[in-house]
Amino acid sequence: MGVVLGTDERWQIVDRERASLADLLEGLGPEEWEKPTRCGDWRVRDVAAHLTMAARLPYGTAVREFVRARGNVDRMIHDTAVREAEVPVTDIVANLRSIIGSRRLAPSTTPREPLLDILVHGQDIALALGRERAMPAEAARDAADRVWTMRFPPRPWPLPHARLVATDIEWTRGEGEEVSGPISALLLLLTGRREAAAPRLNGAVPIAD
Repeated sequence: MGVVLGTDERWQIVDRERASLADLLEGLGPEEWEKPTRCGDWRVRDVAAHLTMAARLPYGTAVREFVRARGNVDRMIHDTAVREAEVPVTDIVANLRSIIGSRRLAPSTTPREPLLDILVHGQDIALALGRERAMPAEAARDAADRVWTMRFPPRPWPLPHARLVATDIEWTRGEGEEVSGPISALLLLLTGRREAAAPRLNGAVPIAD
């Protein structure tokens, strides 16, 4: 439904999002870097560090980290980000800027994953800081479709039982009672950020099970 983004378009959006997020991070004070986010026990600095990893972590290191995490991918992602976040914050910003233009992917992923990652985690950071961060509607729709159709890697968020209708771009998915709102809010709902999405949605926002 709607115009499908091409690979080049996805990467161009990723580059712009990385650049704008680096600009935001560059202006943070020490206490803002330590703000808790909605990503488990991750702080702003942990989320930011995570966003630099897929394009920078050598494959050999990724394998060693996978073994270190005893084959648990979620644990590997968590632990590598937390360790990486201990570098100076100026290095985190520099690392994010260094991957602008990179087309390197984590194993078994496509360009849709870094787009989804930067959009949603960019919101995690902004929400933790109490700031507004615009999300391009076409990019959010592409990311929402990726979540909806995700089979591998397995989707970590159950789909809500509702008919989701975007009000700012052509996009409808699901069955049940209608929940409508901007595609950016629907993307947050789809990725398990119900509390952040709910104020911008109309209808009974479902709790997925």
